[in-house]
Amino acid sequence: MNRFINGLVCWLTLVGWLIIHQADGQAFSFSVQPKKGYTLVDTSVRYKTGNGYGFDLNTSAQLISRSATNGFITSSQPFYFSVAVPQEGNYKVTVTLGDTQDRSLTTVKAESRRLMLHRVATQKGEIKRISFVVNIRRPEISAGGRVSLKPREVGKLDWDDKLTLEFSDDRPCVNAIEIEKTDTPITVYLAGNSTVVDQDEEPWAAWGQMIPCFFGPGVSIANHAESGLSLGSFLNSHRLDKVLSVIKPGDYLFIEFGHNDQKEKGSQDGAYQSYTERLKLFVSKAREHGALPVIVTSTARRSFDADGKSVNTLGDYPEAARQVAKRENVPLIDLNRMTTAFYDALGVENSKKALVHYPANTFPGQNQPLADNTHYNPYGAYEVARCILEGIKDNNLELKKYIITMPTFDPAHPDPVEGFYWPPSPNQSTLKPDGN
Repeated sequence: MNRFINGLVCWLTLVGWLIIHQADGQAFSFSVQPKKGYTLVDTSVRYKTGNGYGFDLNTSAQLISRSATNGFITSSQPFYFSVAVPQEGNYKVTVTLGDTQDRSLTTVKAESRRLMLHRVATQKGEIKRISFVVNIRRPEISAGGRVSLKPREVGKLDWDDKLTLEFSDDRPCVNAIEIEKTDTPITVYLAGNSTVVDQDEEPWAAWGQMIPCFFGPGVSIANHAESGLSLGSFLNSHRLDKVLSVIKPGDYLFIEFGHNDQKEKGSQDGAYQSYTERLKLFVSKAREHGALPVIVTSTARRSFDADGKSVNTLGDYPEAARQVAKRENVPLIDLNRMTTAFYDALGVENSKKALVHYPANTFPGQNQPLADNTHYNPYGAYEVARCILEGIKDNNLELKKYIITMPTFDPAHPDPVEGFYWPPSPNQSTLKPDGN
């Protein structure tokens, strides 16, 4: 019996090692004859729990072979490739892009539309190998309990047990994908609401899902924001507990709330009551774990007076956040002021192009016109992410050295909306996992 038990233990240990080893280093090739160490993937391979990798969400790609050792996959429509990962944390992803006989243009998103690489171009014969880090999370908390997910989050790509990549643009050319577990990057945890969250449906977007593309593989963005949350509901749904269970010394916690806190009308609620006290709690908890808190004032709502100047609709909440940052000696990114300058620069009508303002039937299934003055479209979210980067630089945070070279951004002189392009993602509600 003891021999049987010992043998079983050894077998389980070996299986566990193989699973972890596979997750620590997986490489997939789309050439006819892959290099040593790469798994050859035919375009007919579908993601299933059993094989742990493959094309996903009922999308597919075409294999273009240039030689026995050179080829790539491409499609005129966005396509998804998923890989099972047995544990949460950071994964370094390296993609090889390009075509030996033509130009390519590829955008890569991860999980729920997180922008990892934006419009990477290669010339004929040029091959680029580019790395970035994708953060994977689970709702379970190591100390016990789990995050209380909203119904809309159940089944969302951000909370499942696989790493999913979306490839798109005018001519994506993907030669190979490598995935490796890594513990070295600085992780930036985001606590916030719908102006920060990984929005999973077009035409909505938020700065938290745009900012990953501005960092190299030394930084990972772990976006724990969720729509509709205040500081209180973030706490009560155990999201801060989740962040604190995985945050490590040297990591960051960016905190942006206010829109939904403003709606809370209890006797102890208010900018200088519960909001201030909870902000201080988030700061102290981050510091207890050796992490660096950063307070971010709420994005302004688009609202103009009779003279065409932006007006504050968030009451005392932005000022309360400024005061907490000053008293607690916490870096402050004043996104409220920067987004106000952004709206003023665009003007009353043109500022609509940064938010979710669209006539009916602009997007599939959108039967009613959209006139949302709080939430951003991809262009607006990209510009707000650039504001965050300027805040990182202004505060001289260590993160600034990991920012991929980018000209200084002034929200009073934003990028022209006509020069921005984001390849739309498929409607997530119509995409179903390929299953088991």
